[in-house]
Amino acid sequence: MKIEQIYTGCLAQGAYYIESNGEVAIIDPLREVQPYIDMAEENNSKIKYIFETHFHADFVSGHVTLSKKTGAPIIYGPNAAPDFDCVVADDNQEFQLGDVTIRVLHTPGHTMESTTYLLLDESGKEHAIFSGDTLFLGDVGRPDLAQKAASMTQEQLAETLFDSLRNKIMTLPDDVIVYPGHGAGSACGKNMSKETVGSIGHEKANNYALRADMTKEEFVKEVTDGLTPPPQYFPLNVQMNKQGYADIDEVLDRGQSALSPEAFEAAANETEAVVLDVRHQSEFAKGFIPRSIFIGIDGGFAPWVGALIADVKQPILLVAPEDRLEEVITRLSRVGFDNILGYLEGGFEAWKAAGKEVDAVDTISAEDFAKLYGSQDIKVVDVRKPSEYISEHVIDAVNAPLDFLNKHLTDFDAEKTNYVHCLGGYRSMIANSILKSRGIHNVVDVLGGFRAIKEANVKVTDYVCPTTIK
Repeated sequence: MKIEQIYTGCLAQGAYYIESNGEVAIIDPLREVQPYIDMAEENNSKIKYIFETHFHADFVSGHVTLSKKTGAPIIYGPNAAPDFDCVVADDNQEFQLGDVTIRVLHTPGHTMESTTYLLLDESGKEHAIFSGDTLFLGDVGRPDLAQKAASMTQEQLAETLFDSLRNKIMTLPDDVIVYPGHGAGSACGKNMSKETVGSIGHEKANNYALRADMTKEEFVKEVTDGLTPPPQYFPLNVQMNKQGYADIDEVLDRGQSALSPEAFEAAANETEAVVLDVRHQSEFAKGFIPRSIFIGIDGGFAPWVGALIADVKQPILLVAPEDRLEEVITRLSRVGFDNILGYLEGGFEAWKAAGKEVDAVDTISAEDFAKLYGSQDIKVVDVRKPSEYISEHVIDAVNAPLDFLNKHLTDFDAEKTNYVHCLGGYRSMIANSILKSRGIHNVVDVLGGFRAIKEANVKVTDYVCPTTIK
């Protein structure tokens, strides 16, 4: 028996490859499926099953394409009703895979079709669970995402999740391995561990939501407390996972259409496409196409695209290094952004050489910011998460979390210069690009972010009630 976790850091997502005696099962595959096919072929094995733990909201799974390419059936747990052919399994139904068995454990609560897959080894012993978004390491799946589909409140879904965990998961032996669907950084939970593999015993001892003495009422209160609004693209990804989608090969072919500066400009004007610049923030600051949005490929790229560009059908034009173009398109497709019209051939340098209009972001070093902050009354805007801000921030800084920036553009000072920072410089450059695209040009990016500001000995404060742009 072979189990391989295929972890994608950008999405904090775990897909799984299980092999026994020449037969393979894939659990929760990513959109680009060729790596799974290649793995099976290298091991002289055949993909027999594709298991889905639920209809994912944070990424588009590769189940439809993988089934089409391999002929393997797609398997969901009870209550699933997608628009394509699949096996909707019964609770406790078993599937033979070589010398091992995979048992369906229906564990509703995160969604009503949520299912955990229990792997029984060659001797029939409980070996591991693939828990999807039901159980994470240190947390459990948020119960607010499926309210509309289930016609239930988040409290009712949380009650259902409590029963699933107590009746199906916590009754398993302590040495059963836990392979979760996500880790720290995912928006599908709020308290996830950085570890990606655990055990039932460890979770029972350390996971706040699995306390033995916890009542259902306490569970509901704790798992619903502090939930932030989910990214806007989540419902659209669920829809794609239920209804199907274009093959990744089609998306790649279309997105890799090379456009001259003139054709690129014409496409931007005619289609109202978002011009997405994925270069490093230092390059973007020096010069970029006016009204383009920066979200760098070397960061939390796909989740930030999903959080800040509301509609996955939005046309997109890319400014990207040509040697990373396929990577960019692939990562966009993982969160459902398939409508990529092409890219700027020759990049930003070609745009400048063609004599086109350019813009730039003013920047200031942390050292110069410290001098200015100590001598003048200036407007400081912190675009980190509220939890980061509450923990520690520049005195008198206003918290305007990047996630919700589009809703609060009018709250930026129209008269003063806004000095914008995040933790390290990635998110603040995203924020500044959005602000400038909306006509707010009196912004300056503090290089190095809060880390550099602290090192420059700017006075900061610990926990206080935050001043937050709402």
